[in-house]
Amino acid sequence: MKYILLIYQNPDAFQALPETERNGLMHEATAIVEELIASGEWVGGEGLAHPSNTKTVKVRDGAATVTDGPYLEAKEQFCGYAIFDSTPERAEEIATRWPDAKHWAVELRPLMGADGADL
Repeated sequence: MKYILLIYQNPDAFQALPETERNGLMHEATAIVEELIASGEWVGGEGLAHPSNTKTVKVRDGAATVTDGPYLEAKEQFCGYAIFDSTPERAEEIATRWPDAKHWAVELRPLMGADGADL
C-alpha cells in the first residue's frame, strides 16, 4: 500500500535550533530516504519552500481571491512530504522515526486512486 507522510514544522522554531541540530535533523531524514530508496519502498517526496512563499486561493460564488501566506494561523506549517510503498506496520515505523515527529508532527495517510481504492 502507498502512504504519504505529511511533515509539519514550526519554521521559526526550526531556525532557532543550533545549526548542528538543524543539520542533524536533515541528516536523519536523508538517511531514512536513502533506506527507503535502497529497499525499493521510496516513491517520491519533496520539501516545500518557506511558508512566506505560500499563496492561498479561494473561490466563492465564482470569484477567485488569492492572498499571500498560509491560510491557517498556526505555528506549525506543512513543510514537505514523502511517499512510500509499504505495509501499515512499516509505514508507522517510518513515521515514528521521521525526525520532525520528535519536535513537531507528521501525519501518515494511505493514498487512494481515482476509483477510491487504496494504492
